[in-house]
Amino acid sequence: MLAMRTDIPEVLLIEPKFFGDDRGFFFESFNARAFEQATGLRPNFVQDNHSKSARNVIRGLHYQIKQSQEKLVRVVEGEVYDVVVDIRRSSPTFGKWVGVHLSAQNKKQLWVPKGFAHGFLVVSDTAQFLYKTTDYYAPEHERSLLWNDPALGIKWPLSGEPRLSAKDVAAPCLHEAEVFV
Repeated sequence: MLAMRTDIPEVLLIEPKFFGDDRGFFFESFNARAFEQATGLRPNFVQDNHSKSARNVIRGLHYQIKQSQEKLVRVVEGEVYDVVVDIRRSSPTFGKWVGVHLSAQNKKQLWVPKGFAHGFLVVSDTAQFLYKTTDYYAPEHERSLLWNDPALGIKWPLSGEPRLSAKDVAAPCLHEAEVFV
């Protein structure tokens, strides 16, 4: 397993060791010992989530203000453009974002630390997205940021009109949002 720092050092791009031949492939999508050796982190995952979405669906930018979740995210079908935004007011990278392509083909994963909003855009016909979390879903603490907040300036690689939930359409901009200290 290889862990690479992104432009926001706490956000890590993970490349698992991959073994493939004419029969197919094998890789460990998560191994606690290898993850700790590569990242120095020991997450205690308590929940796995799985979503399927169509092209141009944007899910996010979501976070939980209490019961904050760390996430390890990956794609098992299709491709997404995955975005993480630093919403820790005291951070030198507050309001900055990182975007990476995750796909079933590249098998890369992204580590989303506490204090960050997370979302993704489906860039293939469909995508299945899996993520492990370190705390349980708590709808009373869930918050969102507006996906196209001009202050963030996220460059989503859209190929048409975005498909959004009502919650994501009504999300506040960063300057109005409840954020981490």
